[in-house]
Amino acid sequence: MFRRFLSPSNHSSFFLFGARGTGKSTWLKSHFSQKNILYFDLLDPAIENLFLTQPQRFKEQILNTLGKQPKLEWIIVDEVQKCPALLNYVHMLIEEKKLKFALSGSSARRLKQKGVNLLAGRAFIEHLFPLTQWELDADFDLPSILSYGSLPHVFDLHHQQEKKDFLNAYALTYVQNEIQAEQWIRKLTPFRKFLPIAAQMNGKILNYHKIEKDIGVDWSTIKNYFDILEDTLMGFQLEGWHQSVRKRQRQAPKFYFFDIGIKKALEGSLDQIPTPGTGFYGECFEHFVILEIYRLNTLLKKDYTLSYLRTKDDAEIDIIMSKPGVPILLIEIKSSSNITESDITNLLNLARDIPNSRPYVLCQESIPRKIGPVEILPWKQGLGEIGLT
Repeated sequence: MFRRFLSPSNHSSFFLFGARGTGKSTWLKSHFSQKNILYFDLLDPAIENLFLTQPQRFKEQILNTLGKQPKLEWIIVDEVQKCPALLNYVHMLIEEKKLKFALSGSSARRLKQKGVNLLAGRAFIEHLFPLTQWELDADFDLPSILSYGSLPHVFDLHHQQEKKDFLNAYALTYVQNEIQAEQWIRKLTPFRKFLPIAAQMNGKILNYHKIEKDIGVDWSTIKNYFDILEDTLMGFQLEGWHQSVRKRQRQAPKFYFFDIGIKKALEGSLDQIPTPGTGFYGECFEHFVILEIYRLNTLLKKDYTLSYLRTKDDAEIDIIMSKPGVPILLIEIKSSSNITESDITNLLNLARDIPNSRPYVLCQESIPRKIGPVEILPWKQGLGEIGLT
């Protein structure tokens, strides 16, 4: 089992959010293997049905166990979003009995819709993602990641067809378990048509009106579909950067799926192997590096705001990392192993126009160097240079 980049407090309850298949249950069972715990798995239909119809039984079972095991250390509730009403009892038991809870979830959407306040700060929030290159360590293999992503189960499979079958099944299960079963939308067919188009739009500025013509629903429905993907932790949006927050919010976002393999499964490109020097390889490599930045920024709690920049004359910066009191990091991602000054003309110009900024290129060159103020760095070393280690 891989050592995960996760270290929640031992003294406070916490939520652990992550998409299905990122290893939340495995991590919880391993992390608390030496503790005196009570475990509720809401993926068990019988347990889910019991607490949906009689939520008070949740508290009764805990108090009954506490009477028999006064040294009960932790209570784990797996997939808590399936029964949000339990959080009222969690809140009560934290206050009255000083109990500690570990609450996992693969969808924040149901909790939001039920008006749950995530225990008003009484539980910290942690996240789990597909495996980062730091977690994979010696098992990291870039060509494999660019082809099949880094969900933990992928590394249990040894044949390409098995990996493809798993990723295709995951995509289908997502529609059935997260969308159809939870009834997030009234009509499933347009959403099914939307998913491959959304995957093809990965990393591109979203044009809701163009997509609505392709699947026959209005632009506001398309926007809601992307919100569903984000709320079910299938991806995240990057807003367009501007020094004014108000103006930043007016620009159309980009959307990135949470895993390269799932993105490829949804768009039907699992048979297409990323070959160095091709545009497809460049897109996959850029997706990979942005995922690493997003995951490590969250896991390490660096609190950078992530965004992208595109000017009116189409000059672009792939990702901008900003937070108060520190230089703005301007990051271009290149799959090339030979960066020339012409490759970074836009970055050089924009770096001069953005005060207190530091420009970087994360690429596949093997030795760090500089072109003017721009740091040209091997991508792995570059992640360390920008503080994501």
